[in-house]
Parts: sequence; C-alpha cells; structure tokens
Amino acid sequence: MSVLQYILLGVAVVVFFWAWQKGHLLRLGGYVDETKVELRKCTWPTRVELKGSTVVVLVSTALVALFTVGVDFIISRLVVLLNNF
Repeated sequence: MSVLQYILLGVAVVVFFWAWQKGHLLRLGGYVDETKVELRKCTWPTRVELKGSTVVVLVSTALVALFTVGVDFIISRLVVLLNNF
C-alpha cells in the first residue's frame, strides 16, 4: 500500500470512530430500519405494468428528441438564411 492509501485508511478509521462515538451510526441504522418498514408498505408494479411504463418513457423520450432535432434544424436553417442577406 502506498502512503496515500494509508492516510486515507487512517482518515476513514478516525471518521468511523468519531461517528460511532457521537451516535451517528445508531441513527443511520434506525433510518435504514425505518426505510425497510416503509418500503414493505409500498405497492410495487407488476412486470406487465413496468414494461408498459418503460415503453411509454422510451417513446416519449424519442418524440422529445425528434422534436428537439427538428426545431434545431429549422432554427439553424433560418440563421443561415438570415446571414446570407
């Protein structure tokens, strides 16, 4: 290990023990536990619903991309025409 790796390891150990002493690790554990409980209450989409939503997002993204390219093309042609005057 290089000197920089030893320094980073030392800093990580110091931060870990500081967080442990201040009780931050216990609060983080409580937060993770509460998050797990809340996620169990969620209703998750079925595979069919997820596929349908994915298709909607992909089609919408493609349409917005095509619109952006079209508007960019038209504006660039107008700028070229105005510069030729």
